[in-house]
Amino acid sequence: MTPHWAEQTWDVAVVGGGNAALVAAIAASELGARVLVLERAPRHMRGGNSRHTRNVRCASGDAAPGSGAYGYTELWNDLCTVGDGPSNETLARFTVEQSATVPAWMSARGVRWQAALTGTLHLGRTNQFFLGGGKALLNTYYRLAAASPGIEVCYEAMAEDLEFDGSVCTGLTVLAGQDRHQVRARSVICASGGFEANIGWLRRYWGDAADNYVIRGTPYNDGHVLARLYQAGAARAGQERGFHAICVDARAPRFDGGIATRLDSIPFGIVVNSDGQRFYDEGEDLWPKRYAAWGSHVAVQPGQQAWSLWDSKVDGLFLPPMYGAASAGSVADLARHFGLDEAQVSRTVEEFNAAVVPGAFDPAALDSCHTKGLTPPKSHWAQPLDSPPFFGVPIRPGITFTYMGVAVGSDARVALQDGSVFDNVYAAGEIMSGNILSTGYLAGFGMTIGTVWGRHAGTEAAIRARS
Repeated sequence: MTPHWAEQTWDVAVVGGGNAALVAAIAASELGARVLVLERAPRHMRGGNSRHTRNVRCASGDAAPGSGAYGYTELWNDLCTVGDGPSNETLARFTVEQSATVPAWMSARGVRWQAALTGTLHLGRTNQFFLGGGKALLNTYYRLAAASPGIEVCYEAMAEDLEFDGSVCTGLTVLAGQDRHQVRARSVICASGGFEANIGWLRRYWGDAADNYVIRGTPYNDGHVLARLYQAGAARAGQERGFHAICVDARAPRFDGGIATRLDSIPFGIVVNSDGQRFYDEGEDLWPKRYAAWGSHVAVQPGQQAWSLWDSKVDGLFLPPMYGAASAGSVADLARHFGLDEAQVSRTVEEFNAAVVPGAFDPAALDSCHTKGLTPPKSHWAQPLDSPPFFGVPIRPGITFTYMGVAVGSDARVALQDGSVFDNVYAAGEIMSGNILSTGYLAGFGMTIGTVWGRHAGTEAAIRARS
């Protein structure tokens, strides 16, 4: 039997069910469009990676530097200093400028807020936190969609294929259960995430190392729609090896562990690899500007594994590891627990301790505690590891989302390799994040991209469909 949603022509079909997809559907519906949302996951896992978020990074208008507010200029400078900076300056600037309008737009649609968390996050001035986290945010949007007569959501509905006549998408093949159905829509918005859950695809660029990665988010983001767009001639944006990857507990589940498996201990101790050696500056900058770089640092270490070590002086200054930390009365005993070379780890700690230049330790700011004559250095929060008990946690790279996706134009339409664009295919969220992000990441900025471009794509797709 053909379901009713496959028997009609929709103004807009949205492929995906996370933040960008729901924002796009709501924005299109508010302009009078009839919208079909195709969420591949079952209802209880709806929302993609957005389920695991908790905040959004937004500028506070054109605030002057030093005013205490987080203005366009500061957010732009922050974006430019992570990784290699923005991939497309025009689209990145649009995202930064539009971010100032995001909190009010969200509030007007029922989103509620809570006070920012403290500690290593340093986000109270730059980010706004959703009350109840990403799951509550999505529930708010899904309730709004359910109350809208112009939106229908289908769960366990996979967009298996997109059909094209030249640069026009003429329809979608949707797999629902065991049955395939044809869906007709005047405009299509692809908001189906990246390919981070496709280990085979990751292996193309990372080799066998990809087998040791932990995927923080949904197992449904396998890049299926992205691959279909490439087959249809879509232009690429973003680096093949570009991804938002952080340090997670090595004991985390392979998929969908979410934010709870993240480790925030790194700035306050040292990190060693399987050879017992430090390999990067643990105190390079404030944690929200550098935490996403650490996944890549660990990804190139032997076995894609490392260990975060700290002592009792700083224990309790950060969110505790989800699975607890190992503890021991000596550095050598802690190394033995992890199967590391006791003598080498002890030498690494002794060399680090000897290089520490005493300063005024301040966990809430870039302090004066640093090392001298040590490679790699530790630029801030450097204190000797000399106060037992000593603690440690095993680390692996946790992939949040990939950056390589489709190129888009200023109206969010997907670009073609010949320099033109699809007539009626738009993109929002992770699948087009490579237009803006290159190799670095700012905490909360993925939700900014999804909200800004979801709203933009929804508006443009509705205008085209309704005209």
